[in-house]
Amino acid sequence: MTDTLALLARRRSVPPKFMTAPGPSEAELSQLLTIAARVPDHGKLAPWRFVTIGPKAQARFADALVAFTRADNPDATDEMLQRERERFASPLVIAVISSAGPHPKIPEWEQELSAGAVCMNLVTAATAMGYGAAWLTGWHSYDLRFHALLGMKAGERIAGLIHIGTPTETPSDRPRPVLADIVTSLD
Repeated sequence: MTDTLALLARRRSVPPKFMTAPGPSEAELSQLLTIAARVPDHGKLAPWRFVTIGPKAQARFADALVAFTRADNPDATDEMLQRERERFASPLVIAVISSAGPHPKIPEWEQELSAGAVCMNLVTAATAMGYGAAWLTGWHSYDLRFHALLGMKAGERIAGLIHIGTPTETPSDRPRPVLADIVTSLD
């Protein structure tokens, strides 16, 4: 098995609660983003962009999510508010913003798939560098107040929030689909 196949076979999402500093250096971040952008992109539209969210922005976002939760749910418990505060607890979060839209030749669906490929390239490249990574969304990914914090434009959507950091433990593997249940062979 090649090193690449071995990496893909052992890749696991590492929840942010199992990540700590350090995160990627500036040089590593540049390399990660360069690799992430090397995806199938019919029409060379680059229908996605990146927003890197460092520690100071993460603290502001955590405060905002707590405020949004309180506004939407006045009966929110301390536990619920703490969970919102911890959503940005990894050393680095990269928002992959999809700008897919109508195009005369390129279906919007293909543009969205390209943004998904960007997310997976980020996760895979971070794993290859020895970091833990997780591709997450959550309610806030669909909330226009959160979109405003990211400086998103009308029509843009969050394809993923990629959390990256040094893993404190390796999570156990989860059950994977049985091939017989998901493969159809046509001859």
